[in-house]
Amino acid sequence: MHIKPEIRILGIDDSSLHTEPVMIVGAMFRGGDWLDGVLRTDITRDGTDATEAIIRMVTGSKHFGQVRVLMFDGVTYAGFNVIDIEAIFQETGIGCIVVMRNCPDFDRIRAALKYLPDPDIRWELIKRAGKIHRVISRKDETSIFIQHCGIDLEEAREIVQLSSTHSNIPEPLRVAHLIATGIVCGESTGKA
Repeated sequence: MHIKPEIRILGIDDSSLHTEPVMIVGAMFRGGDWLDGVLRTDITRDGTDATEAIIRMVTGSKHFGQVRVLMFDGVTYAGFNVIDIEAIFQETGIGCIVVMRNCPDFDRIRAALKYLPDPDIRWELIKRAGKIHRVISRKDETSIFIQHCGIDLEEAREIVQLSSTHSNIPEPLRVAHLIATGIVCGESTGKA
């Protein structure tokens, strides 16, 4: 894939867990510089509907034909509503990049899952997201971690670095977080 400076990226993050259903927001960006649009949908807290909701949100958007990369803030939304990035790639044909500030503590995650319905299915979806890779941010030389599907590792790294214009978190995710928490909480909170 030739990566243009204004590659279309849809960053997706969830809002605060203060409401039911939980809102998720997509911020449509050109590279890391220009916001072109905002999408939203709702999912169930600790449910199993995030993958399907994201697929519907993406494929039903007027931006669908332009999106080249879907970027996610981890693989769990609305608590432990786990997304299946392989299914999302298969249904949309768009490469997926999962971004995390820290490498997940899989022992703690596995322990928490036992309190939810279908813990083994959720655990399999988490493992299915693939190997975690360290990426050095272009902004300040700090590390973040990524997983990828439908796009090779070097392209994923390049896109993350290209779109990390104001922090070590790519701008599409940072803005999706700000919008989602601002709408639900009245002002943006926390870190993307």
